[in-house]
Amino acid sequence: MDILVVHRADASGTNYIFTDYLSAVSPAFASGPGKGKEVKWPLGLGAKGNDGVTGQVKQTPGALGYVELAYAKQNKLPYALLKNAAGQFVAPTIESVTAAAAGAAKALPPTTDFRVSIVNAPGREAYPISSFTWLLVYANQTDATKGKKLVEFMRWAFHEGERSAGSLDYAPLPANMVALIDKRLTTIKLGTVGMAR
Repeated sequence: MDILVVHRADASGTNYIFTDYLSAVSPAFASGPGKGKEVKWPLGLGAKGNDGVTGQVKQTPGALGYVELAYAKQNKLPYALLKNAAGQFVAPTIESVTAAAAGAAKALPPTTDFRVSIVNAPGREAYPISSFTWLLVYANQTDATKGKKLVEFMRWAFHEGERSAGSLDYAPLPANMVALIDKRLTTIKLGTVGMAR
């Protein structure tokens, strides 16, 4: 049976992560179409959003596409095991995404700003198409009170809050990554409280 590739037709983070992976494992893909939130696909059928991709795959014999793990789990979609950097075929699970983050964290310098790709990360249990969700935070907070509350919230999120990640179909950060983030949180400058004159 012929295979029909269904891809995202709209700009998305899912596109970026998938094409980042394809670029990491295929020099031919890296040289064109390459990675990005929106790329010019050489073939296949485009659909908008996870719903569009899923609908096209379900109604087309021989079709395959890509959606984020949480969406696939919540909609009970079938998925493929993929060969990772260690040569193991791994299923997309919360645990295998956390394993990818743990493998990638081992190679990060302590001064990283965390804008890094973790696709095709090392580790026998690492799922190769994984990514972080990022927070953008000013390193120099201008309001000491708000800055302190922000840091307190992030500490809570990366420790106590992480316990809820799995029940929301997201992978919790591994301990080695949380340790790096904790160190980075200590570098946020809290500024001074403004005084009325």
